[in-house]
Amino acid sequence: MGTEALEAPVRSKVSASPTASDLNSVEMLSERARTGTLGWTGPWVVLVGRSVLIIAAQAITACILWMRSHSWSWNAAAKWWTVYGTLVDIGCLAVMAIYTGREGIRLRDLIGRVRLRWGRDVFIGAALFVLVFPFFILGAASATRIVYGSGHPPSFAGLADARVLPVWGIIYSFSLWWLVWSPTEEMTYRGYALPRLEVLCRKPWLAYGLVSFWWTIQHSFLPFIVDWRLVIWRFLAFLPGVVLLLLPSLKIRRLAPFVFAHWPMDILAVFMTLKL
Repeated sequence: MGTEALEAPVRSKVSASPTASDLNSVEMLSERARTGTLGWTGPWVVLVGRSVLIIAAQAITACILWMRSHSWSWNAAAKWWTVYGTLVDIGCLAVMAIYTGREGIRLRDLIGRVRLRWGRDVFIGAALFVLVFPFFILGAASATRIVYGSGHPPSFAGLADARVLPVWGIIYSFSLWWLVWSPTEEMTYRGYALPRLEVLCRKPWLAYGLVSFWWTIQHSFLPFIVDWRLVIWRFLAFLPGVVLLLLPSLKIRRLAPFVFAHWPMDILAVFMTLKL
């Protein structure tokens, strides 16, 4: 009797301790917002900051190319986006680590549970890819008609038929780039920004709209070509796919299925934009 009385509080504490998924739940985020450990600064810096980092990474690449050739060309740096993109990921992870640390959680807690038994998350990811990827294709076709009429978007460095990299750049693009880019992008928008803005805005539809907008516009800057028709075209091309891919996040709070859906999209992007 006495032993059971002593063990009961211990069992209660263990069962009450939050899991990684719980730490990024709406309930836990609401509590941190109430106590002041979660504010507006972190979500906004992360949400907008990824696009800023993309442009900054391209600028760094342009400076490196200028130091090597003494000839400035912003568009020459554009074709390296599957290389300098990792700089963007490092910056995003560093910023999220700072703000999650202030909340008393880890970056890992943004991911949630990973369910690989019987390939569950892999199959969910494959289904999401099959359902959503056609909308990126349809989005590109519709954006072309809206922005350029019956013609085609002009050929720029960094886009489909103008990207030539040395062998090491091709190897890097097909190996490390997508492996890091997809989960970092998912953590940035789906794991960190969306649930926090849901709590802070108190209107899920508003948070969903803000994240959809910034996640879409990011693609207008990767690479960033100073041609506003092209920027609008890329925004409209990616908008349907991003909106649909983000929608299940209102129910599914784990990132693993979305990472598995995102990886083949980024691998295809490398195939479609590199001359091999």
